[in-house]
This record gives sequence, structure tokens and C-alpha cells, in this order.
Amino acid sequence: MSFSSGSMRGGRTRKFKAEINVVPYIDVMMVLLVIFMVTAPMVNPNEIELPNAAKSTLPPTEYIRIDLKADASATVSVQGKKSGAKPSETVASRGELGKKLQALYSENPDLAVMIAADKNIKYDEVIQAISEAKKIGISRVGLATK
Repeated sequence: MSFSSGSMRGGRTRKFKAEINVVPYIDVMMVLLVIFMVTAPMVNPNEIELPNAAKSTLPPTEYIRIDLKADASATVSVQGKKSGAKPSETVASRGELGKKLQALYSENPDLAVMIAADKNIKYDEVIQAISEAKKIGISRVGLATK
């Protein structure tokens, strides 16, 4: 009497499946998707609270100050000992700001640039002002803090 693996169960042989059952994984992913869809409208990404910075230990005595305002205008002035020679000038656009900054930097290449911005101004405009100063060749650019 010879015994085979399938003879004890009525002659049917059993085959093993070498597959992963993905149905539970799909269920978990659907639950996560629903959670993210429900919580995403509750998060408000439009308002970012930036921290306040402390004063630097040694601010420059003479520098070119740029005051950026929310209405896309800016005020450019030279602060320090040379401030009596040049009064502050208001420029109406960011293009004029670059030209005025270039003129002041060509007269005083050793001065640093300090950028002060209104609290309600877009962060992108401050970055563009820093980028404009770097394009001109100014290596010392700082941000004014209160």
C-alpha cells in the first residue's frame, strides 16, 4: 500500500499560494486617506507666526537702511555719520529700489545693507530685496529687528 500526499484526503492535492493578500493594506490606506481628507481643511497654512530675534552683539555704525512697506514702496537712506549728506529717499517700485541701491553702493562700497520690513509685508518681498542686494555685489546684508 503506497501512500501519497493527496490520498488521505480523497485524492485532491493542496497547492500553496505564494501571494500577499493586499486587501487589508488597501483598507488601512483608505482609512488614512479619509483621516487626512477630514483634517486637512482644519489646518490654516496662510498664517505663520515668526519668532522675534534678539539684537546682534555688534551692529554696524554706518549702513544703508532699506525700509520696505506693504504698499510696494520703500525708503532708502544712509544711517550713521554719513547720514547728514544723504536724506532718505522714497522709491515707488522694487526696480527703482535696485537702481537706487546700486547708486548708493557705488558711492560707498564698504557699507553694509540693513533691511527693515513692515510686519504685514510678504516674506517673499524681503527675500527679493536681499537677492537684489546680493546681485549688486553687496556681501554684508542684514535684517533689522526690534
